[in-house]
Amino acid sequence: MYHRSLYDIVMDTGRSIGELTREMQGEDELFASTLTLRAVEAQLLIMAHTLGNMTPALHSRLLQVDWNGWAALHDKLCRGVQPRREEIWYAVNALVPQTMALLEELRRRQPVWFEVGY
Repeated sequence: MYHRSLYDIVMDTGRSIGELTREMQGEDELFASTLTLRAVEAQLLIMAHTLGNMTPALHSRLLQVDWNGWAALHDKLCRGVQPRREEIWYAVNALVPQTMALLEELRRRQPVWFEVGY
């Protein structure tokens, strides 16, 4: 159940980030929109924090995830470190989609890990 909860949070926040940025034409548009940027950063913080709570067993099955990238992003968001434009843009375009795809693939291969009763 714990893995399923983490999975659901990551996928929900990832979809929210996708919805917030879908119509954007590029990096400049995201960083020019203060409200959208704040919303994206809030979702990224939730996602990074959730990924930081993955169990070692699940973590070891997701070796292709850029764990260092997520940790650096989490640290900058938690501490309010600026500038963080590169980290946010990297997360939106690479970390989020890659992590979601890898989690979805793991769930397809090993569904028992994500069962509610597990």
